[in-house]
Amino acid sequence: MGRYDRQILLSEIGKEGQNKLQKARVLIVGVGGLGSPVALYLAGAGIGTIGLIDDDKVSESNLQRQILYTETEIGQPKVICAQQRLSALNSNITIHAYDERLTRENAERLIASYDIIVDGCDNFRTRYLINDVCIKQGKVYVYGAIRAFDGQVSVFNYQNGKNYRDLFPDENDLLSLPSPPKGVLGIIPGIIGCIEANETIKIICGYGEILSGKLWTIDLKTLHSDTILF
Repeated sequence: MGRYDRQILLSEIGKEGQNKLQKARVLIVGVGGLGSPVALYLAGAGIGTIGLIDDDKVSESNLQRQILYTETEIGQPKVICAQQRLSALNSNITIHAYDERLTRENAERLIASYDIIVDGCDNFRTRYLINDVCIKQGKVYVYGAIRAFDGQVSVFNYQNGKNYRDLFPDENDLLSLPSPPKGVLGIIPGIIGCIEANETIKIICGYGEILSGKLWTIDLKTLHSDTILF
């Protein structure tokens, strides 16, 4: 069987959907806990062009949840290690690595080259920046966030639908909050990242119900999940 045969067998994808995946361009902002599973599964699915932006280096404390990396890569730039790992997984796709932080100075230029922007970051300021540039450029923003045992996913600006500011309208209040505790179960970014990758593939191939105007949440301590309309 060919590389993509198992998903081409799905009527929701088929050869037409696979061609759409091959033509798609997806930028992942942050290749840490969330960005790792997003990147691996999108590369595996055959997204034709994937961009990775992150200015961090691999550290030992990352390895508990950032499954793109190994002990031998500690101290190396994450995007370079991630680019090499994804290229080893799928040599038929193009991986662009941006060893920098997304800022107001570079956001419009970087986002302009992609169709869908996937959130792998860990701060409110970057999310507002992604959101506002996506609105300006008409790009879809796939959002994910984690804390401890909890996570959430939504899709913003899909067909000009609800955006991040509709869910979190008071930017100043959010930015003034103290930094949340850094404790996190390594599994939670894996689950949330996979849901983000799932929404991305659904958007590209055009099937299923998109999490636009909806916030999906899960608590791993109870396995309670909910979908909240906003």
